[in-house]
Amino acid sequence: MMSRSVAKSASWSDVKLKPWHNTQKQQVTATRSMLAIEMRDRGQNRKPLQRGRNLSIEAIQAVQHLKRAHLHSNPLDHVFNSKFRRLLKFDMIAVLRELLRQNHCLLALKVFEDIRKEQWYKPQVSLYADMIQGFNALLKCLVGFKLRDLVVDCYELMKTVGCEPDRSSYRTVINGLEAMEEVAFSGIIRQDAFKYYGDLEFLEEDEEDIAAYC
Repeated sequence: MMSRSVAKSASWSDVKLKPWHNTQKQQVTATRSMLAIEMRDRGQNRKPLQRGRNLSIEAIQAVQHLKRAHLHSNPLDHVFNSKFRRLLKFDMIAVLRELLRQNHCLLALKVFEDIRKEQWYKPQVSLYADMIQGFNALLKCLVGFKLRDLVVDCYELMKTVGCEPDRSSYRTVINGLEAMEEVAFSGIIRQDAFKYYGDLEFLEEDEEDIAAYC
């Protein structure tokens, strides 16, 4: 039986990883999934651009050019300089929200990092909430492919960019790592969750119940 207790004194330096084996085909599939989560049932789940109050024509063009460059692994610098950085403040935010809405999580993160460099930028609760939802979608994808190292990297990246994991994040990461029998990793993250929430009962709850008070 896997231990559900929180380790008293653990750190990342104490963790010894088990060998992770995967075929080349599985690695390629997993990497593609990480770069574009929406590839799952892509034809059925494709979400059209929402023109109108949320997106100007310039913002729509920026989204399209960013997605095209990202899809073909082309350098994004030219698109950022020619399409994105020329946008107004509200159009930049609209582009970020649109990419998150379409589950282009890693591309949205690049846009978010660029927005944070703007002089006018100030942290917005609603914007960080959208980013956390995007991270959670990426975490679920990585856990589904059992990409242990990337799950932990994604979790750490959330904290690095100021998007504190919520209950859904912790539930996905901890339960996912324990399903992979990575108890050392999950024990450290359990510590983080315990410090933040005070108890870990939500780990046993359904996703719908967690969403009610995240």
